Amino acid sequence: MGPGDLMRALAPLPARQDPRIVVGRETFDDAGVFRLSDELALVQTVDFFPPIVDDPFEFGQIAAANALSDIYAMGGEPLTALTIAAFPTDKLPLEVLTAILQGGQEKVHEAGAAIVGGHTVVDEELKYGLAVTGRIDPRRMLTNAAALPGQALVLTKALGTGFVSTALKRGRMTHAEASPAIEAMRTLNARAARAALELGVRCATDITGFGLLGHASHIARASDVTLRFDVSQIPVLPGAREAWQAGAIPAGADRNAQYLEELVDWGDAEDFSKALLVDPQTSGGLLLAMPRELLVDYRARVPGAAVVGDVVPRESRLLLLR
Repeated sequence: MGPGDLMRALAPLPARQDPRIVVGRETFDDAGVFRLSDELALVQTVDFFPPIVDDPFEFGQIAAANALSDIYAMGGEPLTALTIAAFPTDKLPLEVLTAILQGGQEKVHEAGAAIVGGHTVVDEELKYGLAVTGRIDPRRMLTNAAALPGQALVLTKALGTGFVSTALKRGRMTHAEASPAIEAMRTLNARAARAALELGVRCATDITGFGLLGHASHIARASDVTLRFDVSQIPVLPGAREAWQAGAIPAGADRNAQYLEELVDWGDAEDFSKALLVDPQTSGGLLLAMPRELLVDYRARVPGAAVVGDVVPRESRLLLLR
């Protein structure tokens, strides 16, 4: 579901006032945070979706990494996961489901967490994901609401997974050509989050279905700032431009673009750059706002992290492209 539709669906629902809720839905953060004590809180999220690659084991890895990413984006440590699966038992052999569950389990164990149960249903369309619970120190977590003018914007993974996975599904790209994107999607954001916490960073989000600009708009709104992006510095996955040129554009990209139309000063960005910045990502990287004096140390700890812009005082638009 696009960000505009989601906001309209949630608007009539009253938010419960509870002092134990440290982070709720108001800031569109990546997960909810519920305080247990001054030093300890639970961080919780859920995510599931249909296959974006043909290999069931890889799909399980990617879906699990995507769900775990919300915990990392808040600065949390994953503890437990519950499996969510919808499976067409009359269309696919159960060995496919087993392979998906094995891929997901591998990533959960890599994160140091445990799968403690789950729920399955029979459905016409295959879907898989996780509900994840982690722990977090509420005094030093990452949120959408902590960006400050003068800070640098850092992106930890290249963009373009939506274009590549769509091209792969349509048979316009081979598995070998899509392998850099597949590897990126099944890579956990654990190192990127850990380095941020160790250096004292306080603002982050992960880049998933709303695209880079959709998630960036949540930081800008929650922090009451404007984010300015240098389009030339944004890393692009191999094959992403070619997939876009072949027309492999996910349906969610149009919804993201419509939501952002009045929030972005697009400058003179080329058509591909505009499309890339609203491309729905799966298991994308973290977007962080951090003091510039931390950049050298952070990039030494997180290979591939790119400086893609900066935070400026609030302007008429939430997001600026240059």
